[in-house]
Amino acid sequence: MSGLKKIAAIATTYYSRSHADVIITKFMKGFPSDDGLIPPQVEIASMYMDQVHENDVGLELAKEHGVPVFNSIPKALTLGGGKLAVDGVLIIGEHGDYAWNEKQQHMYPRRFFFEQVCGVFATSGRSVPVFNDKHLAYDWVNSKWMYDRAGALEVPFLAGSSVPLAWRNPYLEYELDTPLEEALSIGYSGLDSYGFHALELLQCMAERRRGGETGIVAVQCMEGDAVWQAGDEGRWSRELADAAREPIEAKAAGAMEAHCPDPAVFLLEYADGLKAATLMLNGYTQGFGYAGREQDRVRGMEVFLPDDPHAHFSYLGRNIHELFLTGMPPYPVERTLLVSGALDALMDSRRRGHQRVETPHLDVLYRSYERLPIRPEGPRPSGASLVPIVSGRS
Repeated sequence: MSGLKKIAAIATTYYSRSHADVIITKFMKGFPSDDGLIPPQVEIASMYMDQVHENDVGLELAKEHGVPVFNSIPKALTLGGGKLAVDGVLIIGEHGDYAWNEKQQHMYPRRFFFEQVCGVFATSGRSVPVFNDKHLAYDWVNSKWMYDRAGALEVPFLAGSSVPLAWRNPYLEYELDTPLEEALSIGYSGLDSYGFHALELLQCMAERRRGGETGIVAVQCMEGDAVWQAGDEGRWSRELADAAREPIEAKAAGAMEAHCPDPAVFLLEYADGLKAATLMLNGYTQGFGYAGREQDRVRGMEVFLPDDPHAHFSYLGRNIHELFLTGMPPYPVERTLLVSGALDALMDSRRRGHQRVETPHLDVLYRSYERLPIRPEGPRPSGASLVPIVSGRS
């Protein structure tokens, strides 16, 4: 017996550079970071994979590290017995062969995974910390169910992606109760998959404004030429967009308009009057940026995500690790709840012909963290953050 806390890893599928690989593998091999290769103080004690990919690496890694692979989630949590036998749960519901719905949302089984986990908690009479990768679920109903179920069972619950924990250049972190008046983020790629990342970047900054988070009362998704027209009309700030895009390294030369044949913008109206937007600029950039207006000044930054060994996932992993060791989420799960709900409403706006959609259900109130999460402070990765754990694998 190692004496380390035992973690069950629940994944949709596990191939090289999948989310299962860039997260779970680090819990077995260590977290490459600017501070060196950080060894885990917990152990992966069991694994469940919903699908075995044709290029699977999970079974090989499980064998290499002596991790039993079970054919059900309850067995993974009970280690084949009848009661909960682990000290934490990793849910990686990303990648794999799952359907898309008419709103172009990828219907990953995150709620089903979490429901199975909570069933074991309920019948065992105790709960342990859970991390859920990215969205809580692809829609609001299932996301809210997960949040409420976690509350009912007193589950220490953490969710979200690596973007809020990646390299910032120039480094920007708001103090709590910053007098933020307007905010904007920039992203790229799919509106459901990477739209989550860009919204989460926006929200991890906006939540630190004066008075804390108050919720979102309406959203609208716009695409094509209507995006630029909305900018001309002041519905999103070109000044903020320039401040957010200027530090991004991975972008084309020249104007955004010259490189984006099909841009999109998410417009968000917050209950306290905060004006916010997210620009999705495929063709112009493959990076993330943020800018905010605080009374008399505008500040912007790039958020940088490196390639192999995907060390931004090391910082996500280290915060998950902290959850497992302490039982305390290092930042609020309400952030992920709000972003999941806002994205669902935005995809609904898109399906309805880009209409404005009122969102009284997104009355998610919370206060951001007091203590900074584990995050790099330099502008770019250094040291072990640059060294692949295993050649060809993250």
